[in-house]
Amino acid sequence: MAPISTPQTPFGRVLTAMVSPFTADGALDLDGAQQLAVHLVDAGNDGLVINGTTGESPTTTDAEKNDLVRAVLEAVGDRAHVVAGIGTNDTHHSIELARQAERTGAHGLLAVTPYYNKPSQEGLYQHFSAIADSTGLPVMLYDIPGRSGVPINTETMVRLAEHPRIVANKDAKGDLGRASWAIAQSGLAWYSGDDMLNLPLLSVGAVGFVSVVSHLVTPELRSMIEAHVGGDVQKATEIHQKLLPVFTGMFRTQGVMTTKAALALKGLPAGPLRLPLVSLSAEETAQLKLDLAAGGVQL
Repeated sequence: MAPISTPQTPFGRVLTAMVSPFTADGALDLDGAQQLAVHLVDAGNDGLVINGTTGESPTTTDAEKNDLVRAVLEAVGDRAHVVAGIGTNDTHHSIELARQAERTGAHGLLAVTPYYNKPSQEGLYQHFSAIADSTGLPVMLYDIPGRSGVPINTETMVRLAEHPRIVANKDAKGDLGRASWAIAQSGLAWYSGDDMLNLPLLSVGAVGFVSVVSHLVTPELRSMIEAHVGGDVQKATEIHQKLLPVFTGMFRTQGVMTTKAALALKGLPAGPLRLPLVSLSAEETAQLKLDLAAGGVQL
């Protein structure tokens, strides 16, 4: 059974876009994934997004994706929302992955904007609608034009929000003005997908985060959102400002690379990356240590 949710927070408030741990020889590390999932939920996550970009989904097979969802469900599925990333730039393939995730028991789906082929807004509408039609699971859209090349326009968001199973959006657009209008007009539950904008997005109506830095600072992010929801804007701002070095350091280069490096420094399961991603250089690792220390992260 999925953890309790509300229409306002269908996947909870704090979710980690979890890395996919690999063994030294590059195989999927299911034991490590379960250990990491337990660690993250114990730290205060309401949910985990599996098989997203941070999970190196472009380089994992459909079978590996399914094994990972199953393993994480076994580890924490009774305590946290397990949301399966199923988005590709092929609608038919995305539907296959969505149905696979539903059969395995995932609690929800994350569907990224199709990348590289740059569909029209009507194409986006039909793509996401077809995915939402294909299962009984709630869907979180993922709007990240910096990677996909195409934004989900506000008008399209409003149309998609009419679908009973499209309930949320992960916003990595980096545009607070557009977010404000889209939140107001669509009524979708809004999740920040850009850690530097976690607090600013709360101020215009977001309900939570799908975070990368939460691999390291979930308690701080939870304290920040609880302060904001409770009306203590000063406390929320102080936490946000304390975490600025972490937000900066974790995205000086590609976020999966820095996250796996940081997890390794903390002795948590991560393992190597699959090409085309590569490990941090010695200089990059040294800078990451400085950034994390400046933000209060203990290594």
